[in-house]
Amino acid sequence: MAWDEWEQLKAEITERRTVQMRLNQVGEDPGGGLGGVQSSKASWTQAGEGVGKLSGNVQKVLSALKQEQTGNAVNTDVLSGAAQKDVYQSWSDYLTRVRNRCGALQGLLEKTGNDQFKNDDAIRAAFDGLAKKYKDTDGDGRDSQAR
Repeated sequence: MAWDEWEQLKAEITERRTVQMRLNQVGEDPGGGLGGVQSSKASWTQAGEGVGKLSGNVQKVLSALKQEQTGNAVNTDVLSGAAQKDVYQSWSDYLTRVRNRCGALQGLLEKTGNDQFKNDDAIRAAFDGLAKKYKDTDGDGRDSQAR
C-alpha cells in the first residue's frame, strides 16, 4: 500500500469518527480535543455497583444450579445422565467466568472513579487487560477455544 493511500484511509477514518461524535452530540473544544465529555466519581462508582449486583445475581444462579445438581443423583452410566452432567458443567464453568469477569470489571470501574489510575493510558491498559483475560465466546455461546 502506498503512503498516500495510507494517509487517505486515516483521513477517512478520522472524518467518520468526527461525524459519529457530532451525531452523539459530542463537540470539539478549541484546543482540538473532545469537549463536553465529563467523568465523575459518582458515575464510575454507580457503574461499579451495578456490575457488582450483576455478579451477585450470577452467584445466586450458580448456587441454585449447584444445589439442583447435587439434589439429583445423576446416573452417568445412562446416556441422558451423562449429557445432563456435561450441560451442568458447561453452564457452571460459563457462569463462573461471567461472575469473575463482573468482579474484575467492578474493581476497574471503582478504581477509575477513585482516580487510582494515573492517566487515560493506564485506564485503557487496565480495560484492555480485562478484555484479553475474559475473551468473549462466539455468538452462539460456545467457547471456540475449549472445543
